Amino acid sequence: MIRQLIIALLVLSAMPASAQAPYWNPAAEYVTAGQDEPGYRAWIAQASWRPVYVKAFHNYLVTYGVGGVVPTWQLLRTATDWQKCGAQPFEVPPSNAWPNIVAALRYVGTYIVPRIGPVEAVSVYRNAALNTCAKGAQESTHLLMGAVDMVPLRPISREALMTELCRIHRSSGERFYTGLGFYKGIRFHIDNKKYREWGTSGARGGFGCAAVLAEGPAPFVDPAVPPTVLTAPATSDPLAPRP
Repeated sequence: MIRQLIIALLVLSAMPASAQAPYWNPAAEYVTAGQDEPGYRAWIAQASWRPVYVKAFHNYLVTYGVGGVVPTWQLLRTATDWQKCGAQPFEVPPSNAWPNIVAALRYVGTYIVPRIGPVEAVSVYRNAALNTCAKGAQESTHLLMGAVDMVPLRPISREALMTELCRIHRSSGERFYTGLGFYKGIRFHIDNKKYREWGTSGARGGFGCAAVLAEGPAPFVDPAVPPTVLTAPATSDPLAPRP
C-alpha cells in the first residue's frame, strides 16, 4: 500500500504542470494580497496591542460556542475593496458588536457547514467610512458585524450552491431571522438582521429561492473544477504571528 502511494506521488511529481489538476482556490476572486493569511500576520505584527484584542475576540467566540466555525483571523477581514478605499485589510470590531457575529456564526455552524462543508469568510465587519467607500448598503448589517460573506471550500457549482442554501434557508431561516444573499460566482452572504433573500436567480430565469428550487437538483460540482482537487490544509494557530 505504502509502495503504491510512493509510486503514485512520484508519477504525479514527474508530470508537467499543465497535466496536473489545478489548485482550486475559491477565495482567489475575492481576497487580494495583503488580506490573505501572510497579510494578516504582517498586519497583527505592526502593533503590539493587536494580538491582545484579537485574542480577546477569539476567547469571546469560544466562550459563546462558535470558536472554530471559521478561523478567527478570517473574521477580521474588512471589505474586498479595502485597498481602493485606503482602508485596513483587517480590523477588530467594537466589542459591543461581537454578539451579532455570534448569532450569524451559530447559524453557519449549525445549518450550513454540515450541508456544504467548511467555508472561508472573505468579508465581515466594515466601519462606516469603509462601507460608504465600498458602496455597501446604508444600513448594511456588516456595519454591526452581523453579516458574513463567505465561499465554500469544497468544489461546487453556483447552481448547486444556490439550491442547497435555498433549501436550508427555507427550512430554518425564518426561525432565526436569517438573511441569505448571493454575489457573483460562489460568494454568498448570511446575516442575522431579518428573514429575507436577495441575489438568487434560477438558471432558466426567474428570481428568488422559489425559482431556484422549482428547477430541481443542479449538478453539484462545477464541470470546470476537477472533483478530486483538494483545498490547502488548514494552518496552525492564526492568533500568533510567525517569525
